Amino acid sequence: MGQAWMCSGLRWSADGPVLEWVGGRRTALVWAKRVAFGVAEGGVRTCAGARGNACPVRAVVSGRSTGARCEECARLDRAHSVAADTVADDPRPYRVYLAWFGPGMVKVGITAEERGSARLLEQGAVCWSWLGTGPLMAARRTEELLRAALRVPDRIPYGDKRAVRSALPSSPEERAAEVERLHAQARALPGWPESLAPAPCRPVDHVDAFGLGGLPPAVGEVAELVAGGALQGRLLAAAGPDLHLETDTGVVVLDTRLMRGWELVAAADGGPALPIKGFKSAVTTQDGLF
Repeated sequence: MGQAWMCSGLRWSADGPVLEWVGGRRTALVWAKRVAFGVAEGGVRTCAGARGNACPVRAVVSGRSTGARCEECARLDRAHSVAADTVADDPRPYRVYLAWFGPGMVKVGITAEERGSARLLEQGAVCWSWLGTGPLMAARRTEELLRAALRVPDRIPYGDKRAVRSALPSSPEERAAEVERLHAQARALPGWPESLAPAPCRPVDHVDAFGLGGLPPAVGEVAELVAGGALQGRLLAAAGPDLHLETDTGVVVLDTRLMRGWELVAAADGGPALPIKGFKSAVTTQDGLF
């Protein structure tokens, strides 16, 4: 086997999406960049560990898992997770936001104020606005208020987000309309927590940041990585953890979370492709994988 790398995830920097690798190397992703990699022959996917710690038993995990963690490491990660509602005494201020992913797909969520808008980029929010800022429990109560009174969910499935990115409304005003409407309805609700300072509705649009303008429809998404499989394509767009790649068989979406835990190598010509599922509706030393 040639030189291998292990991906630790996709991160969003001020300059755009970046793939990070175990060992500290980073690969900036720019539009039209060629992305090509293979999965080591005979390899297995091992647990990515939790909270910066390696899995003590290097457990084998499912190729379809986006968490890339064994049961014990997943439990440890959840035990310190604000998102999983297991932390109630975090003293940091939190922001409540409304995020829009496509027509009829708006969610409410919270993020630590110190993180800025990183959470919205990580989730692939096409348009969003802050709703208010305050203590963690006040932010949680506001989140629950919107779910109960306005039926605004706190989760949107990634498959739904991916399926509509090539058919979004063309203007920023159209993309912001649902966020503006729900923002006004939320502020008019009785029971708004007194300790949560409201924020004005100022929609932020991520179409340009994600490269979604003129994006062709995708034929499907990578179902999982498999030993010996390969993927090659030209990067058209990125949103959240997803890369939209133009391949020989059409545009394919790769959830980069599926890359974690695998040993990845340079793509070999003629290698078998990775399994794709449709949407519901001689070795040379290299200094990098791509």
